[in-house]
Amino acid sequence: MTVVDTDRIEMADTSDERTLDMMFEWLEPTPEGFKVEIVEGNIYMSPQRDTHWEIILDLVEQLRSRYARKQLKSDVRIDFPGRLNGFASDVVALAEGTEKDAKGHFRYQDIEFVAEVISKQTAANDYGSKLATYAAAGVPVYLIVDPYTAKWHLHTLPKDDEYRSTLSFDFGNPIDLTDTLVGLTLETGGFPRD
Repeated sequence: MTVVDTDRIEMADTSDERTLDMMFEWLEPTPEGFKVEIVEGNIYMSPQRDTHWEIILDLVEQLRSRYARKQLKSDVRIDFPGRLNGFASDVVALAEGTEKDAKGHFRYQDIEFVAEVISKQTAANDYGSKLATYAAAGVPVYLIVDPYTAKWHLHTLPKDDEYRSTLSFDFGNPIDLTDTLVGLTLETGGFPRD
């Protein structure tokens, strides 16, 4: 029989207090060609697809007529309110003069526009949790581009955790953002389909 001196046993930390920084550190290095996001504490790793990238690049090129290159980001971590939300949005347009915070991250409060291009594996996040999170964060313009349905969905007028205005059309119809902070129209006729 073994006798154990319980006064000398250190108890393991049973705390489940995770932080976004800790979770992202676990995932380093991210394999090339993949993007990693944490949505409500769940980790998602998605491969970058050609169709996906073409739409992202098309959006960025069109946004360049209004935004300086340093104001446009793709797949860059930005932390959002809610439980463990660290998104790497497909396209983000930041307000002029935006600076990184003390941790070296951009702030969600400086976002004027965000776009997500649907991937089959993470579509539920873009249409669900991210939609609610972007609205709760007060992101003024959220665009979902879906190459599987060849439709786009524009969400504006955030209040609480929802957008009060939603407009959806097929690819080929322009996205009129002239009455928003973005102040331009995006053409969608060249968006590829999956």
